[in-house]
Amino acid sequence: MEEDRSESDWGGLAPDILMNIISRLTVQELWTGPMFVRKSWLTVCRDSYLWSIFDLEPWFESYPQSAHLWSPDFERKVDLMLRSVVDWSDGGLTEIRVRHCSDYALSYATDRCPNLQVLAIRSSPNVTDASMTKIAFRCRSLKEIDISYCHEISHDTLVMIGRNCPNLRILKRNLMDWSDSSRRSGFVPTEYVDACPQDGDTEADAIGKHMINLERLEIQFSRLSVKGLASICEGCPKLEYLDLSGCVHLSSRDIANNVSRIKRLKEVKKPDVYVPRSGDVAQTESSSLV
Repeated sequence: MEEDRSESDWGGLAPDILMNIISRLTVQELWTGPMFVRKSWLTVCRDSYLWSIFDLEPWFESYPQSAHLWSPDFERKVDLMLRSVVDWSDGGLTEIRVRHCSDYALSYATDRCPNLQVLAIRSSPNVTDASMTKIAFRCRSLKEIDISYCHEISHDTLVMIGRNCPNLRILKRNLMDWSDSSRRSGFVPTEYVDACPQDGDTEADAIGKHMINLERLEIQFSRLSVKGLASICEGCPKLEYLDLSGCVHLSSRDIANNVSRIKRLKEVKKPDVYVPRSGDVAQTESSSLV
């Protein structure tokens, strides 16, 4: 009798009150709590009102680095979550922030959520140019993209996104610190680290030629040269923030001479060391602001 009364009390909550309560929860709290309380709560949790944004980044930030995150099993779980959210959003999803997803789930989202404005999929080894090309053609309202540590994405994606998404303001294309393997030893597969893109100047040229409206650009540990930097500085006059941390083939003089042409630039992060193309460390340089 007591259990029935409890069920009745919870069941008596007005739908708008229940929605108000549930809308205050994080994605992780939603996924591990109210969805399993009772069927009526699950129905509310699937309401499209709650799923214009799917952000797992806080969970990833709090979770310790682990080889499990790079496993096929974990990728399947992330894909399943993303596909479920896409269905629940009823096409209204505008922001995706996940890691370790694949072409499979991303293509599913692209086909159903054309109004996507933010796509952050860092550390997704099985996202390729194939799904990103679909995004470029179908999600033309994109304003922010984070494809950091996605080694199967090439400069071709940058070209297609730049040509088809004129509203793009933020691009994050950071790479792993290839000079210090100890930071990822034991959890990032060695073969994946070895596949890190080497064509820094080609990617920089794509950015400079096709992303004229960029305001924020992060390309940490890119292997671009002064030629690639010149392409970016010439082609992206609206840049306000430029992160060149770890771009060791750029000297302070190279950076200063090129960024001076970007009148709106407020901050630039420089590499700590300069390594000429010969591979010899020439000098240590401190990061600074412009």
